[in-house]
Amino acid sequence: MASKLTDKKVAILMDNEGVEEIELKGPMQALRDAGADVHLVAPDEGEIQAFNHLDKGSKFTVDRAVANASVEEYDALVLPGGVANPDNLRTNEDAVGFARAFFEAGKPVGAICHAPWTLVEAGVVEGRTLTSWPSLKTDIENAGGTWVDEEVRVSDNLVTSRRPDDLEQFCHTVVEQIAAA
Repeated sequence: MASKLTDKKVAILMDNEGVEEIELKGPMQALRDAGADVHLVAPDEGEIQAFNHLDKGSKFTVDRAVANASVEEYDALVLPGGVANPDNLRTNEDAVGFARAFFEAGKPVGAICHAPWTLVEAGVVEGRTLTSWPSLKTDIENAGGTWVDEEVRVSDNLVTSRRPDDLEQFCHTVVEQIAAA
């Protein structure tokens, strides 16, 4: 898989605090292993505080503030989960607009666990079938989407997954979707 994405630039969008560390590190490493240029994008410059459930984990350096990022710079978007991460992102107009722009441009998007909350806010789940952490089922359905309990679900250019246990298949599918785009 080492060279599939050598010409691709991928944004990973998350809040500065609250991202689930494994759901950031897994996709980030898979994308880098496939050759992608990965940028960490967040509302504020500086650092991202990751969490292992409710315990503080590692810190990561932000590559670009979302207000200064443009969908034209990137070939794909990945949204990691954690409860606080997408809950905070969905209240940030720049983050929501950035996520929406990938759908408007027809570019691949990957979202795991609670990350589809940002997509609900962006108004892009209507007519799509996706999976997520089970507690998002009602939100997805109220936004016009169809929720399924599957390890990974692909709906057009959107790849979704339920939880950290699904990361291996999620990362593989995200890399394949970006490579095919």
